[in-house]
Amino acid sequence: FEPGPIGRPVGPSREQAHGVPVIQADGSTRIILMRLCRPAGDAPAQLAVINHGSPGQPEARQRMRPGSCQSEPVQWFLARGMVVALPLRRGYGTDDGDWSETYGRCERPDFIAGGRETARDIAAAIAYARGLPPVRRDVGTLVVGLSAGGWGAMALAAESPRDVAGMVNFAGGRAGRRGGVPNANCRPDLLVAAAGQFGATARGAPMLWIYAANDSFFAPDRAAEMHAAWRAAGGRAALHLVGPFGNDGHALFGGRGGSAIWGPILESHLREHRIAAGRPAAAPAR
Repeated sequence: FEPGPIGRPVGPSREQAHGVPVIQADGSTRIILMRLCRPAGDAPAQLAVINHGSPGQPEARQRMRPGSCQSEPVQWFLARGMVVALPLRRGYGTDDGDWSETYGRCERPDFIAGGRETARDIAAAIAYARGLPPVRRDVGTLVVGLSAGGWGAMALAAESPRDVAGMVNFAGGRAGRRGGVPNANCRPDLLVAAAGQFGATARGAPMLWIYAANDSFFAPDRAAEMHAAWRAAGGRAALHLVGPFGNDGHALFGGRGGSAIWGPILESHLREHRIAAGRPAAAPAR
């Protein structure tokens, strides 16, 4: 597919696919697929970009599609008057190019490089979506990431990007569940060090981190270690460790009923930092 809108908006959320150009490190361009979901009404609204996680197996990555406008998390943001963008990064779905965010071998992973490539796709989705008519340009974007997407949000925060009002990391990290074993991580020492390196240059929007007690990829102690490294390096982030969720807390963000747990935390964070703008206020009656 080509850059730009694909087909016509359909359904109650007027969802529409878009081809988003990503300028790669070598200067070439790849196109990623993104779904856009719109709240009720026609006035432009604040943008929220939700970034997916990453299954370990290549065949699972190939089966992925952009998130659904009808999913519980997307509906949470739509109900608050935000436009939601759901990009599918390079190497996922029907994209036949290389998996760009690889971190290499488990014995010596490069979590920094992998995170920066994830951030590259997120930044491209933000830049593209902010140019669309349904999106407000006078307020910053809210960036939300789950797991590998959360790690990408941390990497993007390290770049202190313009046009971003806030960032949320749900269960962020890389190389969790090594060999399918719960909380067996590839080189957790390097993961924590990388979090600190990202935090050292994160001087932009405040971050919110949310992890569940029974997360089988990144347990609370690992989350606390990453957060401590981030803060020690000068990064700003509030860490919330919530109780167990279902069979695996790693599914908290997208799981049924999950928004009842993370929703009030996020709502409070958005209000505290004056991040949520939704739609512009209506003009007073005359």
